[in-house]
Amino acid sequence: MAKALFLYSSREGQTKKILHYIEEELSEFECEIVDLHTAGNIDFNSYDRVLIGASIRYGHLNKKLYQFIETNIEQLQSNKVAFFCVNLTARKEDQGKDTPEGSAYIKTFLKKSPWQPALIGVFAGALYYPRYNWFDKTMIRFIMNMTGGETDTTKEIEYTNWGKVSLFAGKLSNM
Repeated sequence: MAKALFLYSSREGQTKKILHYIEEELSEFECEIVDLHTAGNIDFNSYDRVLIGASIRYGHLNKKLYQFIETNIEQLQSNKVAFFCVNLTARKEDQGKDTPEGSAYIKTFLKKSPWQPALIGVFAGALYYPRYNWFDKTMIRFIMNMTGGETDTTKEIEYTNWGKVSLFAGKLSNM
């Protein structure tokens, strides 16, 4: 059976949830899911596919992602490795914010990263107000107010388009 490695950088768990969904879609692969922040040395040659998923928080990807890329740049460039980004702005599908071309976060990532993935996905995340601490709840509510999003701090809303995740999983399988 083919093997896949899924690495993630997530704050609230939506990125990991998306990876578990992709794992279900890739029944022909034995998948291993690893927190990028605790991953040690990894031999990418042990895997037929590698997927990295990372979430945006306050407009930025985690610095550990960029450190991981710098440490593993040769392996990233020589293997079947894909990337996806999770953010709340991608909920604006009608504005193209859920595409690599329309995502400001992906544009910034591609400028900052020496790795240029062949396959890139952009998925809307989830809004988990009740789970946030006071500071995060206040800041995220402020950002959502500015961007026309949900501001009711009693709500949890999942914006992820699972059909779009399925299409991405198919592309990953066929890389």
